[in-house]
Amino acid sequence: MLKYLVKRLLKAAVTIFFILTLVFFFTRLSGDPTDWILPDDATEEQRIEMRHSLGLDKPLIEQYGDVLLSLFTGDAGRSYNYLRPVSELYAERMGATVRLGLISFALAAAVGVTLGTVAAVKRNSFFDRFTIMLSVAGSTLPNFVLGILLVFLFCFVLRLLPSGGEDGALSYIMPVIAMAVAPMANIARLTRTSLLDVLRQDYLDSARAKGVPEHTVLIKHALRNALIPVITVIGLQLGTLVGGSVVVETVFSWPGIGSLLINGAKMRDYPIVIYGVMLISVAVTVMNTIVDLSYSLLDPRIRDNA
Repeated sequence: MLKYLVKRLLKAAVTIFFILTLVFFFTRLSGDPTDWILPDDATEEQRIEMRHSLGLDKPLIEQYGDVLLSLFTGDAGRSYNYLRPVSELYAERMGATVRLGLISFALAAAVGVTLGTVAAVKRNSFFDRFTIMLSVAGSTLPNFVLGILLVFLFCFVLRLLPSGGEDGALSYIMPVIAMAVAPMANIARLTRTSLLDVLRQDYLDSARAKGVPEHTVLIKHALRNALIPVITVIGLQLGTLVGGSVVVETVFSWPGIGSLLINGAKMRDYPIVIYGVMLISVAVTVMNTIVDLSYSLLDPRIRDNA
């Protein structure tokens, strides 16, 4: 188990390092941040002085080394536009993103497993076909498109919900739905497929022959085994929610790290973009690693063959 854990952690570290490297060089290709910081009539001398104060006149490799060293020492740098430490900016907005993500995840997992279970038990019924149709539609519809449709319907047509911001319980409804639909659809579809495979197993007939009640057979024996692959997908969907929050927060003007990251990208605020992408990549990578480890605990053959 220790060997498997070390291998997974090394893979996670390499993945984060690779993403950080790509983000650094891509941000440098996006343009000159002084175009946003200085007025349009700024002289070339002012631009040169500003680049020097930001350390952007150093060789690219030296800038890359400075960024790596700063991140590993816990210093994410200062924002070019907000003139504040980047870590403080993200710390202020982290709570809003975490609240939105956890509520969306809980809704997606609970409803997805329930829909998939009922659809498998009532196979070929109207409910089963309806669940399959919703799963296909939900997994293919981009969350930002769904968000825009929700805003149009509930804000401009029905005028029932606020269009954006975090202001009371009603402001959570649309962004939670926009973030939860896609993972909910994937979880429901996999739960149905996995449970149908388990329901065909002979050991369930043996349990019934022993007089075990049907609901006990379904929940204790069938669903428990069927959820092993579903747990993997649920964990991966949690990582997807972290990345998907960037777009959803922008659509709903949510005061989280996603909207801060988008604004930083627009203004070519390199420290904000690099730190934000690193946070998201770390969250997704850590979640995937936890899923791999939990899956190996449930099925020892995974780590034996790794």
